[in-house]
Amino acid sequence: MHNEATQSTRPVVLVTGAARRIGAAITQVLHAAGCDLALHYRDSRADIDALSQTFERARPGSVMTLQADLAEFDRLPELIARTVGRFGRLDGLVNNASGFHPTPLGSVTPAQWDDLFASNARAPFFLAQAAAPHLRATHGAIVNLVDIYAERPLREHSVYCMAKAALVMATRSLALELGPDVRVNAVAPGAILWPQDETDAAARDAMLARTPLGRVGTPTEIAEAVRWLLFDAHYCTGQIIAVDGGRTVTG
Repeated sequence: MHNEATQSTRPVVLVTGAARRIGAAITQVLHAAGCDLALHYRDSRADIDALSQTFERARPGSVMTLQADLAEFDRLPELIARTVGRFGRLDGLVNNASGFHPTPLGSVTPAQWDDLFASNARAPFFLAQAAAPHLRATHGAIVNLVDIYAERPLREHSVYCMAKAALVMATRSLALELGPDVRVNAVAPGAILWPQDETDAAARDAMLARTPLGRVGTPTEIAEAVRWLLFDAHYCTGQIIAVDGGRTVTG
C-alpha cells in the first residue's frame, strides 16, 4: 500500500465505512471505474487491509487507508486533509459509515442518542464542510447513504430514524449551500443486507411481500447508484434516490 504524497490524475473519492458490506461494494465499483480511493474504517483492520491489497495489485498507488472513530470530532477534518495530502485533490465524498441499533422507547439513553447521531448525522455534515473547498475546486460531488426509514419510522429504532432524517435534510441543505459547484445527493437503500443478528425469517418474508420487485437488493446495486450520482448525474442535486425494489411505493 502506497501512502507517499502524489498528484492523482484520476478522480479521488473518500469513502467512510469502507471495509465491509455496502461500503466495500462501493469501493469495488468506484475502483473499477478508475477512481483513486481513501478508505476509512474504524475497527475492521483485517477487512480493510485485504480490500486495499486487492486494489493495489490491480493498480499500484491507487488507495490509502484511514482509521478513525467518526465520533471524535477532530478526526473529521483530518480525514479530508490526509486524503488531499496524499492524492492532491478530492472529487467525491461518500458518507457511508453508519451506526444502527434499537432504542426502544422508555430505555433510550443520551449515550445511545449521541452514538447514533455522531455517525449518521454529525460526521457526514462536518466531513462535507471540511471537504467543500476541495470539492469546489474539482466540481465534485457528495453522496450520503440514508435510509427509507428516514421518512417512515421503524419500530423501536426512533433515534436511528431521526438521525437518518437529519442526514436527509443535510443532503438537501448542503445541495443548496454548495451549488452550483458541488452536487449533493443521497441513496436510500431498502432491503439489501439484513442485520447480522437478525433471525426473524417471517419478518423478512413479510417485507419482501411488500416489495414490488420481490427480492432483496444487492450491495453492488447500491454501489452503482452511488457511482452514477458521483459522476453521471450532472443535473441532479438535493435528491434522495430510493434503491428499494419499489418498497416505498406500497406504503
